[in-house]
Formats: sequence, C-alpha cells, structure tokens
Amino acid sequence: MYIIAGLGNPGREYENTRHNTGFMVIDEAAEKYNINVTEKKHKALIGKGIIGGQKVILVKPQTFMNLSGESIREVIDYYKIDEKAELIVISDDISLEAGAIRIRKRGSAGGHNGLKNIILHLGHDEFQRIRMGVGEKPQEYELIDYVLGRFDEQDSKLIAASVKEAAEAIEVMITDGPDAAMNNYNKRKSIPIPRT
Repeated sequence: MYIIAGLGNPGREYENTRHNTGFMVIDEAAEKYNINVTEKKHKALIGKGIIGGQKVILVKPQTFMNLSGESIREVIDYYKIDEKAELIVISDDISLEAGAIRIRKRGSAGGHNGLKNIILHLGHDEFQRIRMGVGEKPQEYELIDYVLGRFDEQDSKLIAASVKEAAEAIEVMITDGPDAAMNNYNKRKSIPIPRT
C-alpha cells in the first residue's frame, strides 16, 4: 500500500496558489484514477483506490502547510506502511522553474516548511517526493506573499501540464520504482539560487 500526500493549505482562499500545487496533483490523480478524496480522517481529506495495481491512499492534509507532518504521521501509523518505501510526498518548489518536476528518493526540506514538519514527525528525510516547480521568487516579493500568490496565465499553462505529468509519475514510481520515474521526469534544470 502507498500513501500519496500532496501538500497545501485548506480553504477556498488558498485554491490554485503556488503553495497548493501538491493539492492540485492529488486532485488530478483522483480524477485520473477515479478516487474520491472526501473522507475526513487523520486531520486530512483522504481517498482510497488503486494506482498501477497497488492500493493507495491519497491524502490532502488539512492542518495548514507548516503542520503537514502531524497529519501524515497519523496516516502512516494507522495504515502501518513503510514510509521509506511507500510514502510519496508532493510539494511546491521555488528553486525549480514553473512546470519542472523533480523526483527524489530522499533529501532535505530545502527551506520548505511543510517538508520540514514531515521530516520532524518522521525523524528522517528518507521518503520519496515529487517537487513541483513554481518558479523563482522575484526580489521585490516576500516569500510568503509569493507562495500564497496565484500563477500568471503563462505559468498556469506550464503548471497544468506538469500536474498531469506528476499524476503519471506517481504510477511510474509505484510500478517501476523511483529510479525509472527520475529518468523519465527529471528533465528540466532548476533555477540557480543566489547564495547569500
């Protein structure tokens, strides 16, 4: 069984913001694989279904981004999965250009508060993740305003395409493993972040 958790903030005011790209991927996967993600459990909205012949639980934590780990820890404990092999977390990433996808088998939070909280609650960073590029923050923006902002028309098209790709990548990760998915989807370059 796999737990696939997309990160975001609950509430209509946060819909389609950069920080909610993880939720967008869960919604796309739910539609693609006919899974109803409406059950309220474990501080999340969850849905049970089949992807690539495997049982999956799709998860949208409702704790707000900075406490995502609370919900994911509860789901893992309840379903007793091996989080190092059977957890996939989807999050936004400002160090990747809009529309880029980066799949990893482990890694640091990279300054992402949702991932940071998951790592805190799991006690390690060895879980699979799909990082969704949302574009670099312009200098004049505060980080919080940027990630809670919405995409412009051009970026919206790139994100819509990458969300579809990420939903496909989930199936590849389940059926063929993360290395195959990395080979297929880790194509575009990340944005260089100036070191201060």
